[in-house]
Amino acid sequence: MIDDLYSARILSLAANLPHSGRLGAPEGSAERVAKLCGSKAIVDVTLDADGRISGFAQTVKACALGQAAAGVVGESILGASAAEILEARDAMLAMLKSGGEGPEGRFEGLRVLKQVADYPARHASTMVALEATLDAVNQALEKRHSDTRTRLAGAA
Repeated sequence: MIDDLYSARILSLAANLPHSGRLGAPEGSAERVAKLCGSKAIVDVTLDADGRISGFAQTVKACALGQAAAGVVGESILGASAAEILEARDAMLAMLKSGGEGPEGRFEGLRVLKQVADYPARHASTMVALEATLDAVNQALEKRHSDTRTRLAGAA
């Protein structure tokens, strides 16, 4: 039954969204919308010298499941690399779509949403925050690489 999805942990995560809002000067920003239900996440990031997340903000308008996933992301994101976020995204998709165990390491908390696998209509809303975060980080990294190429070309 769908009521089984809404455990106390999920409702607590949904009610306490870490890093809510927007960053003043993000290096990367992205928005994801779940077409089926309209759940939306806007994520801003800044990166440290090693490309790890040093600043993070999110604005999430989603169901309790999408909010809960964003809560886990917000609790775990600082210090994460693009590779860790990609790995978590892929493990989350495998958990939802093909019986995978879910993310490990810093994003293991997303496993609380394992029961969502039985409700395909809820998959997209559960993924919006993680997908937006990955998009924002990739945008920031691409901007850095573009700036580096521009500087190197100007030095030639």
